[in-house]
Amino acid sequence: MISALKTSPPPAGRVLPLVVAAQFACTSLWFAGNAVLPGLLREAHLTGAALGAVVSAVQLGFIVGTLGFALLALAARVLPSRLFWWSVVAGSLANAGLLLPGQTNATLLGLRFAPGFF
Repeated sequence: MISALKTSPPPAGRVLPLVVAAQFACTSLWFAGNAVLPGLLREAHLTGAALGAVVSAVQLGFIVGTLGFALLALAARVLPSRLFWWSVVAGSLANAGLLLPGQTNATLLGLRFAPGFF
């Protein structure tokens, strides 16, 4: 019974394209949020100077996230595929949060920081 539950790994030729596609899909979290930022800034009545800060929040999130994940050794403590999955979910939820009405500069900064972090 137990041997029936085991799954074999995918063929070696399919692993690399799968990883590349997953990485591409995840980095699109950064770019998708940036594509709608000018409209969000207009709706929130924020100045053009806020655009630079909000875009920079993604890079700051990436730096803080990379450092935090490394210091906590999360890749060694958590199954990498599970860590990747939950990071994608968290980053996607943060991007979805950009659609909520009533954004302020602080919420935009936080919601752009999160995809970089995760």
